[in-house]
Amino acid sequence: MRVISFEKKISGFKEPSFGLLTEDGIIDVGAKLSETDLYPEPRLDLRTMMERNSHSLEDLRHFETEDADIAEADITYLPVIPNASKILCVGINYLSHIKETGRDTPKYPVLFTRFADSIVGHNCPLIRPKVSTDFDYEGELAVIIGKRARHVSQAEAMDYVAGYSCFNEGSIRDFQMHTIQFTAGKNFYKSGGFGPWMVTSDEQPDPGTFHLQTRLNGQVLQDAPVSDLCFNIPQLIEYCSSWTPLEPGDVIVSGTPGGVGRVRKPPIWMKPGDVVEIDIKGVGVLRNTIIDEDADWTDSPQ
Repeated sequence: MRVISFEKKISGFKEPSFGLLTEDGIIDVGAKLSETDLYPEPRLDLRTMMERNSHSLEDLRHFETEDADIAEADITYLPVIPNASKILCVGINYLSHIKETGRDTPKYPVLFTRFADSIVGHNCPLIRPKVSTDFDYEGELAVIIGKRARHVSQAEAMDYVAGYSCFNEGSIRDFQMHTIQFTAGKNFYKSGGFGPWMVTSDEQPDPGTFHLQTRLNGQVLQDAPVSDLCFNIPQLIEYCSSWTPLEPGDVIVSGTPGGVGRVRKPPIWMKPGDVVEIDIKGVGVLRNTIIDEDADWTDSPQ
């Protein structure tokens, strides 16, 4: 299944929902489930559904044979999980990226977090901030947790995965390097992409078979198998669940391969008008354009 979160227009107002993307359009599962006994919310989101029902993804299959409600052209993609409680990102986790940065192989996963408002969906613009032009791409595999995970072993870890998506860890490199902590450079408003959809883990059970490619204006800049991870997905779930409960809808962003813009000579930075694509075979293609932050910040959140 391809599960998406999106906005639709109703009587001139934007309304968020989620559903299944099919060849004929979108089945609006959020609308069908809202205001039921199990899901009384008038605007049900994917994370809430996953939290309320441990069998939620299996239940989604009941809708697969229904007719599409909305054309894909009539929606705006949201991040797959627009309101994730935790977005845990892993740094320095591909062997090729470790080599190009000249770092030692880490003994434990290098972790930092992203805020939900730093992420946009598929086909939505990433914003290059007015305080920096050092806007770098990082293609990554996102792992979406499907049920509560605490002190999970590697052997059990994949049972807790709902599915996979593409992620662009848009990074403002000079701010990232201001201190030894990455937070500022990794959390600029609308600087990262997450989508276009979640492919459920029953269809793609082994993320080690995925291959990731990042293209900027059609030029391949990152190209690596996910099997090049220093810490693989079961190891990341085991480690993260040892120190925090992983809840349904939480996201682990597993790291980026070699080829980032910062280490190139000269560096390659994303700029307004660019098109960046994160292509993970077996998952999908996340596409975003780059725009500049308005001088008056008219894009401020409402």
